[in-house]
Amino acid sequence: MDKRKVIMAYRRGFITVQECAQIMGIDSLQVMGMMEDPELKELPSPFKKQPVNG
Repeated sequence: MDKRKVIMAYRRGFITVQECAQIMGIDSLQVMGMMEDPELKELPSPFKKQPVNG
């Protein structure tokens, strides 16, 4: 599974940080470190307002 999809599921509250780490096969602390990754920070947050085109 794509790491970005797993992280998005975590950010949206569908899975816990422990489940996120288990799916990716890493430690929970590593998951938290990944949240600081600039490439993964660009993922849309469920709490940020998305622009509406129309």
